[in-house]
Amino acid sequence: MSGRSSDPVGPVDGRKVPRFAGSGSFARLPEIDRVPDYDVAVLGVPFDNGTSYRPGARFGPMAVRQASRHLRPGHHVELDCSPFTAIQVVDAGDVPVTPFSIEEAMGQIAAHAGDLLQGDRKVIAIGGDHTIALPMLRSVNRAHGPVALVHFDAHLDTWDTYFNAPTTHGTIFRRAFEENLLVEDHSIHVGIRGPIYGRADLDDDRRFGFRTIRASDLDDLGVQGTIGAITERVGDLPVYLSIDIDVLDPSFAPGTGTPEAGGLTSRELLRVLRGLTSLNLVSADLVEVSPAYDHAEITSIAAATVIFDIVALLGLRSLGSAGQDGLDAPGGGDERSSTGGRQHRRNRRDRAGRRYRHIWL
Repeated sequence: MSGRSSDPVGPVDGRKVPRFAGSGSFARLPEIDRVPDYDVAVLGVPFDNGTSYRPGARFGPMAVRQASRHLRPGHHVELDCSPFTAIQVVDAGDVPVTPFSIEEAMGQIAAHAGDLLQGDRKVIAIGGDHTIALPMLRSVNRAHGPVALVHFDAHLDTWDTYFNAPTTHGTIFRRAFEENLLVEDHSIHVGIRGPIYGRADLDDDRRFGFRTIRASDLDDLGVQGTIGAITERVGDLPVYLSIDIDVLDPSFAPGTGTPEAGGLTSRELLRVLRGLTSLNLVSADLVEVSPAYDHAEITSIAAATVIFDIVALLGLRSLGSAGQDGLDAPGGGDERSSTGGRQHRRNRRDRAGRRYRHIWL
């Protein structure tokens, strides 16, 4: 990704320093100033002034980092990869964002993310409410041009205004369409459900070029069909992945601002994500964790696991790049640097993609 030449520095080993001790960074990764270069930056965005119902997502980055201590991130069992040996991932801290002006905050977030994205690097933002997706898309657009959006959420987030405010957590993707940040007719919502203010909301959304997979559609499509619909929709375009934790049913994610009954299970969400191995991910966000409404870190643990899965997808993607170390266990030596070793890694990546596209029914 960034052309980094040194071996990645991974998370603190939980067998040497207990997971309840030590660094408070995401998954106990190195902070950005502890390594010479990086491929992916995890960035906290503690902003929730665009919230329309229950506030509190400004404390999401802190809660998700704390919950990430539960992870054992050495190896991803189901994707069969060790992403932190393939790419350098860092914790870039939090955006020092104002809590008093939405427009000023949008500029601060876009500028901070834009700096981190330079040199073909990626950013995974931890919200914060969903308003942060708009400045993230603006920054990604400057680096990659218009993108396809894969959006997991209970809500469309394509309203026009809310109490005359044009920039809120429910309006960002309408603004993104108006600003030409999205490739026309290549974006998709997944998990939509619940009542809306009016039929016109659906008509507007179709006019903006979105396809929608409702939460109930997963019962008919299954995981395989959902993965296929997403990958067909975005093709090989650069993809921005935006995940509102309220795509999950409140039984799996109570700690969020606008919960809706009838959502995905955490297993369904993870299974779909793990099937998206072919996507050309350029950045992502995970938003709307509001820890004041959580219980026993249920929501925060789900969010931390989702972020780990996004990192794993980026690690798998890197296997096709010459010069990457690959995801084999330490000690591969010459095989990892050889043409045969690279082919072995491509085969592993392809097997993971086939497994999650064709076996799950």
